[in-house]
Amino acid sequence: MSLAVRIDVDSSTPHYEQLRAQLAALVTAGTLVDGQRLPTVRALANDLGIAPGTVARTYRDLEAAGLVTTRRRVGTLVTAPPATLDRAAVVEAAARFVRIARDHGLSDTEIRDLVAAGLLAVPDPAS
Repeated sequence: MSLAVRIDVDSSTPHYEQLRAQLAALVTAGTLVDGQRLPTVRALANDLGIAPGTVARTYRDLEAAGLVTTRRRVGTLVTAPPATLDRAAVVEAAARFVRIARDHGLSDTEIRDLVAAGLLAVPDPAS
């Protein structure tokens, strides 16, 4: 299985965080669906050219967030969050934001920083 994820070796963001963010985004967007098996730690590490421990840490973080579950002899499976909103609308809004940011010459790192700043600026109604 091949995932549409990549590691930016020039980024100051740690590899495990880059991978965690990308996989979480794929689950949230519905690209990775409930019950879908992720590649083994060794296979994904080999595909990305990173250490298996990095992928293992990412999978642990995703499991702690409730996005995947790992079972012996089965592997790591996506546990998609319940659909409480129209995800397609949110995915489209995110894609529009990225297009606008790129049209203005922002790098992927700058775009991620803007999203992180937005998360800090807008209070979470659940907390």
